[in-house]
Amino acid sequence: MLLRIDPTSAEPLFAQLSAQVRGAVLSGDLAPGARLPAARTLAASLDINLHTVLRAYQDLRDEGLLELRRGRGAVVAERGTTDLAPVHDAVAALVAAARTAGLAPDTTLGLVKAALTSQEAR
Repeated sequence: MLLRIDPTSAEPLFAQLSAQVRGAVLSGDLAPGARLPAARTLAASLDINLHTVLRAYQDLRDEGLLELRRGRGAVVAERGTTDLAPVHDAVAALVAAARTAGLAPDTTLGLVKAALTSQEAR
């Protein structure tokens, strides 16, 4: 898996890394048990600070997507037999509806984040 960052983006570097790994895990491109590059190696290859990579890995660990094992590094966690097909279908429907309505991607994301936040508050 090739990870890339955009140092000119307003999105923090750790968030860019987290999003790429999260997407690869959820799409199945990274299978449970797959090892990610060592934090030092990844930081050196992307020419970023080690702590940036560690923050991304820790955030993914906190979400339950990665296991951080001393001496083994970051490993994709076993997520069981979670079938994400219904979520993918719902996202595809949302994207189609947003495009039909002429919504900008940031507006659509804002609506989704607001809906998720309001669901958490209940």
